[in-house]
Amino acid sequence: MWIHEQSDWPDFSWDAKALTSKLADIRHRQGRLLGKMEGLGFELKREASLRTLTSDVVKSSAIEGENLNPEEVRSSIARRLGIDIAGMIPASRDVEGIVEMMLDSTQKFSQPLTRERLFDWHAALFPTGRSGMQKITVADWRTIETGPMQVVSGPVGKEKVHFEAPAAERLEKEMQTFLAWFDNSDDIDPVIKAGIAHLWFVTIHPFDDGNGRIARAIADMALARADGTRERFYSLSAQIETERKHYYNQLEKQQRATPDLTDWLSWFLDCLGRAVAKAETTLGNVLFKARLWDSINQRPVNERQRLIINRMLEDGFEGFMNTSKYARLAKCSNDTALRDIQELKARGVFIQNPGRGRSTSYRLPDQIER
Repeated sequence: MWIHEQSDWPDFSWDAKALTSKLADIRHRQGRLLGKMEGLGFELKREASLRTLTSDVVKSSAIEGENLNPEEVRSSIARRLGIDIAGMIPASRDVEGIVEMMLDSTQKFSQPLTRERLFDWHAALFPTGRSGMQKITVADWRTIETGPMQVVSGPVGKEKVHFEAPAAERLEKEMQTFLAWFDNSDDIDPVIKAGIAHLWFVTIHPFDDGNGRIARAIADMALARADGTRERFYSLSAQIETERKHYYNQLEKQQRATPDLTDWLSWFLDCLGRAVAKAETTLGNVLFKARLWDSINQRPVNERQRLIINRMLEDGFEGFMNTSKYARLAKCSNDTALRDIQELKARGVFIQNPGRGRSTSYRLPDQIER
């Protein structure tokens, strides 16, 4: 029996005492992180928020097996928030759609979550009316004609059903109940509410596709309400993507159980705690980047060097820098790349790694003196 078939669905319960210490720890961590961010100053705070929003969009799609170009995502978010960044590039319709949904959920977190708003989010995710090559119902609940909504795995003929959502004829009433609860249950801690909302929405599974991404956007909206700010400094989706297998196991376990959500909420709080802890690392990276540029700008570098340093500071940059990679990224000759590298090395901006000849490579310094 699925959770939504239980007689007490959706009368959720949980052991508040069992969650008290975890919730208190999360609230402390959130407050400490927000306090640190407030002390950064406008530009650095905006950079940290841009990094987090970019990660949130990219990782929420990655959970569903869709790989977005981080540079397109970053550029789209920056344009919509009026942030001037170097190297902006055009974004695809897929990227623009999920960015639009994510920003609407977090930047306008205090506005009511309505049926029409969810339909707008869904339309933004599927601007062509198709999921891949399959035509789907867009900006409306899934219909009876599409048959049962099941989450399955395995080869044809040997499928394993992990979950079956409520039938289409139940959706209108189910969603009315959910939406009324989301905007009116002020007696529930917003962090707990985020965990419940995520599970509840993904269990109803009201759309033909996009339910996971919308569920995570709803959770982010609840967390923005918990923080009382539209600026995002930690990414739940990025942490869920890291723990993807465990995430799906926890969902399936709860969806096969009763409306007692203690186990689910315990895992959710743990996952969120790890997301906030990771954000403190991001804060360290932002501060490192600021101090590095403060040091460099005492004697400015050329545009090629600026481009390369910025690329090496990006979250997705892998490996080290060498002459051929520099030349390719900066679109210059190997001789010019070598001269630039030698100048950066002489200034202490590049540190040469062990090895010579073709294996010669460089990294940025591990720390910058204040």
